Amino acid sequence: MNVKIEKLIKQFAKLPRVGNRAATRIALGLLQDKNGRIQMLADALTDAANSIHPCSCCGVLTDMDLCEYCSDITRKNGQLCIVRDLSDVLVLEKSGVFHGRYHVLGGNLSGVSGVTPNDLNLDNIKSRIDNENIKEIIFALPNTVEGKTTQQYIISIIGDKDVVFSELASGVPLGGDLDYIDDGTLTLAFGGRKKL
Repeated sequence: MNVKIEKLIKQFAKLPRVGNRAATRIALGLLQDKNGRIQMLADALTDAANSIHPCSCCGVLTDMDLCEYCSDITRKNGQLCIVRDLSDVLVLEKSGVFHGRYHVLGGNLSGVSGVTPNDLNLDNIKSRIDNENIKEIIFALPNTVEGKTTQQYIISIIGDKDVVFSELASGVPLGGDLDYIDDGTLTLAFGGRKKL
């Protein structure tokens, strides 16, 4: 196979949840497309790379200083939902179960992967509690050892604040990611969250 085509396939295969077969289909489909989709994709990627960045407050990806959730005054309800990444925010927004503010960590603590507190978006979390009058922190992290470790670490660094800590209830299986949970299960889990 052509070296440039192989290089393109390898780049697609590096994307999350894209295997080698899917990467091959995507690359060949784009290269054989007669409608200019490969150029449109290249332009969209270039534009995103040049303009998209984490929100200065919560870490959600945006092209503005503050994302749509942080700038929405109707979300000032005293609730802060801590999630691992942007895909979790999108799942929660799609389900419609949460109407407060988000805080995107950008990962979970993991000794195996070498992810430390310095690698997570934690610098402003204590000041957000004060500045945004947060009364409840809801953990919507994966139900894994890494997710629970991250949750306990965050509780330890902000434990002196007058907030209620809660986590999603039953319905989120052990080892489960929000990406794979249907809206009904997520609604049940969010509605039945428990205090920590």
